[in-house]
Amino acid sequence: MSETSIQDILPLVQMPSRYLGSEINRIKKSWNQTQVHVALAFPDLYEIATSHFGIQILYGMLNARENILAERVFAPAVDMEEQLRKNRLPLGSLESQTPLKEFDIIGFSLLYELNYTNMVNMLDLGGVPFFTEQRKEKDPFVIGGGPCTCNPEPVADFFDAIVVGDGEAVILQMTDAWKDWLQSGRGNREALLDRWSLIKGVYIPSFFDVSLDSGGKQQLISKRASYRDVERAVVSDLNMAPFPLQPIIPFGKPVHDRLRMEIARGCTRGCRFCQAGMIYRPVRERHPESILSSVSQSLEESGYEDLSLLSLSTGDYSCIAPLMKKIMEFGAKDRVAISLPSLRAGSLTPELMELIRKVRKTGFTIAPEAGSQRLRDVINKNITEADIVDTVENAFSLGWKMIKLYFMVGLPTETQADIEAIVDLVKHLKPITKRPGRSGKINVSVATFVPKPHTPFQWEPQISLETALEKINWLKENLKLPGIHVKWQDPRVSMIEGVWARGDRKLNKVLINAWKDGCRFDGWTDFFNYDRWVTVFEESGINTSQYTCGTSDTNQPLPWDHINIGVDRSFLVEEKDRAFEGRITKDCRTGSCSGCGVCDFESLKPVSFHDQKDLFSGEPPAAESEPSEKSIKYVVTFKKMNASRFLGHLEMIKIFIRSFRRGGLPLKYSKGFHPMPKISFGDTLPMGMQSEEEQLLVTLTESIDPGELVLRLRPQMPGGLEITGCTPEVQQKKLERDNKQAYRVELKDGFFMEKDLDWFFGQQSVTIERKSKKGKLVVVDLKKAVSEIRLLDRHQVFMSLGTDNNLMVRPGHVMKTVFNLSDRQILTAIITKRKKNYV
Repeated sequence: MSETSIQDILPLVQMPSRYLGSEINRIKKSWNQTQVHVALAFPDLYEIATSHFGIQILYGMLNARENILAERVFAPAVDMEEQLRKNRLPLGSLESQTPLKEFDIIGFSLLYELNYTNMVNMLDLGGVPFFTEQRKEKDPFVIGGGPCTCNPEPVADFFDAIVVGDGEAVILQMTDAWKDWLQSGRGNREALLDRWSLIKGVYIPSFFDVSLDSGGKQQLISKRASYRDVERAVVSDLNMAPFPLQPIIPFGKPVHDRLRMEIARGCTRGCRFCQAGMIYRPVRERHPESILSSVSQSLEESGYEDLSLLSLSTGDYSCIAPLMKKIMEFGAKDRVAISLPSLRAGSLTPELMELIRKVRKTGFTIAPEAGSQRLRDVINKNITEADIVDTVENAFSLGWKMIKLYFMVGLPTETQADIEAIVDLVKHLKPITKRPGRSGKINVSVATFVPKPHTPFQWEPQISLETALEKINWLKENLKLPGIHVKWQDPRVSMIEGVWARGDRKLNKVLINAWKDGCRFDGWTDFFNYDRWVTVFEESGINTSQYTCGTSDTNQPLPWDHINIGVDRSFLVEEKDRAFEGRITKDCRTGSCSGCGVCDFESLKPVSFHDQKDLFSGEPPAAESEPSEKSIKYVVTFKKMNASRFLGHLEMIKIFIRSFRRGGLPLKYSKGFHPMPKISFGDTLPMGMQSEEEQLLVTLTESIDPGELVLRLRPQMPGGLEITGCTPEVQQKKLERDNKQAYRVELKDGFFMEKDLDWFFGQQSVTIERKSKKGKLVVVDLKKAVSEIRLLDRHQVFMSLGTDNNLMVRPGHVMKTVFNLSDRQILTAIITKRKKNYV
């Protein structure tokens, strides 16, 4: 019997397209021994991982080098993990299914502390020893990067090296050092770590020893006199940094299913609770012309119909209005919708408001963070209640139907009056949603504040679980108002996050214990188990309060002191003092330098393009032509074979729409608020079924030679989908839907028995119950629906099936009822719908 492969278990898991690795724009190179083989790992599900912009950047950078091969690997869902372990299959990369242990370098993106257990699970499934000290000569080097590395100590023992800062500035230097190390004879592993330690932004945890101070707190002592701290790596000019012009187009439902354009990095608003605002300083904007060029090319290469402009504070981009105007001019022709992330209250200028009127309206998020002005000043939010009211008023007047307000409880100096101020503010805003002609809603989201390293509040205590629950429950009770919906993050999740955010190396072994006890996907409500975590900490001898209680002594050593993200400790202390005095600090982008210490004003300084606001003003706007009223219909035939059988119907629709767009084919759109391309399929194939010939009907606005349409479309299809022909609909009358279809079924598990067929032929009727489209149970007689069944051999059968009571019978119904096959045997069978007129 042949060994089980990933393809064999895909029918047994939900959303199997997560594991195909055959998306458009993915890069698959042939393996050879002269390459550096890098696995880009993300410790969360495919839908989250494929939405991470950083992986797309590194994937493109690495694969652009001929002597580097980069592939992706993401956390398998629980059902896939079960199948991998049951069948003794290693976790491998998406592109080639190569086991993790066979890569030279594994790079984890660490964006969220509650993904750490997934990282451990991936190492285990990939056959990679957990800790640096356990790895031998031929084991991969494991590196980490991402915002969590600003305090890497809770997971430091897992990593041979950790990148602090912008990965683009470091990754190619690290792979070059690996190649030099290989060419020098691939000596001991420490020789490569020595090379890596010389690269700015690279932290080698094993080069530090751990000791305990008199209070039992951990301190790090460098083993090398010249290696006492790690300075953050920074890309000083985003215009010189690589951008993924051919982004991978994910299957399924990624969290961000659109083209993402990073227009700036960093924020200098100075919110004292915000880690991102500190560790990504200074603000570095992309030049507007560079943005336009990248957007134009990326839309062509991706076929996306939605664009999101990314930044920590998009509304603060210096040329946001003229940039949006220009994008909307060329986007209107190709029906590209621009979506904006949260706009900061007070940043809506009249010009920007006019442009936003044309943007598709979904939700609009405002983050006051605190209800009272006093507390907003403490956290340096730099917005007033008038700003918030005006923004909500503007949003509803511009056409938004729903506003989301984001608040935190547990902020430093918070009192009950501040909690009550949240309710007062919401009540103040509520009448705005109910003015004549409006029927809006307000969603209030509440989370517990988690103090993070490298912020002015890094020394502050996190409120207790009991206090957090009390505050959130009070808000829920007092915001029970019509048109107001309250959501909250589980404060138990925030407690565990707080421990890992400010933890030290004692937590490395705790992570293994948590993983052994079954902790997975702890950031997901369905999987988070607080009691399990409490037990793990207790059994590991960890008092979690030592990590959440904070300290009043700002001179006390902290676990992350050796990580130099660029902001001076003295600045953080001063900001902490200003917070408790209620004094605000102005944004240095528009005011004077705040003295945070990040910039040297030579190699690193703020980059903005205020002087480019008139860049496009001299160009006449493109004339907005009305969409063509022509409707030319074509029937396109295609095969759906092999791996593509794991694509669901909704995925197929999206794949074809974007393929037509990439092929430059002028789709006809429906009318209305949310126009959709006019595409329809002849048959909705069940997941897992392949077909030798399927049809779709597409309407274009221009006439095109059918052969040209095929030539344009073929290169745009992912593996397993093949365009086989095209005919103008006038020649074919309409899309054909047969009431009788032929199938070949091949069993991978079990046999077809002649006696089962004899039994079926001997019955007057064989009935099953099926649900109609309206959900009603309908009796279907297989004797009426089955035209022919014949065994080809013990593993294969031919079927010709039709309908009864207007319901189509599929092979699975026959396999279960006639041949008594199990659900697993049916799922793993390869069912092929034969080409029309097959005999």
